[in-house]
Amino acid sequence: GLYRCNERVVNLGTGAPVGDPTTQRVLFEEKFPEVRGKHCLLFLGRVHVKKGNDLLFHALADVLKSGASSELASWHLVIAGPHEHAYGHEMKALAEKLGVANRVTWTGMLTGDLKWGAFHRAEAFVLPSHQENFGIAVAEALACGVPVLISNKVNIWREIEEDRAGLVENDDVNGTKKLLQRWLALSSSERELMRGRASACFAERFHVDQSAKALIGVLSGK
Repeated sequence: GLYRCNERVVNLGTGAPVGDPTTQRVLFEEKFPEVRGKHCLLFLGRVHVKKGNDLLFHALADVLKSGASSELASWHLVIAGPHEHAYGHEMKALAEKLGVANRVTWTGMLTGDLKWGAFHRAEAFVLPSHQENFGIAVAEALACGVPVLISNKVNIWREIEEDRAGLVENDDVNGTKKLLQRWLALSSSERELMRGRASACFAERFHVDQSAKALIGVLSGK
């Protein structure tokens, strides 16, 4: 009963990517040559139970089995993040069990040009997480013009949906499968439009300059 304040929400922000995208993309392909010529989906973050990695593997296996498009033959999933632990080994075993291990590259943690190269090489970023306060990697993907396929437990999903900068579904196997199916169903021109909207979404909402301006506005009473 003693709590009194005028609540305002200010977005967290992050900086724009640095370096040359073409050089970074080439560097990533030299380090992980198996991705060359592939339609890459990127997960970048901790390999952790809350991130929904198991949902992603089950959904990928189901979609690949459907054979709904010739594009599926060249789909490849990049898992970029620390995975040398019990849950990571469990996920590797799951990928083997589901028959998708040959479609997955485990990069370990990436930093610098290799990290940005992974983003620039990806056609879409996937995060079917069970809980994210914000999701810095989502914003970084947008900054690289990469559409994001996320669950509605990533707490910037409303902005993504409003700006049509990606796709949003529930954080379960069916929802994650829908994300992949909806992405697969998009034409090349629709994907290109979404890339443009992803870049605009970052610039207008999640660039650190915008966050700073919003915070200053709140503190100055505007």
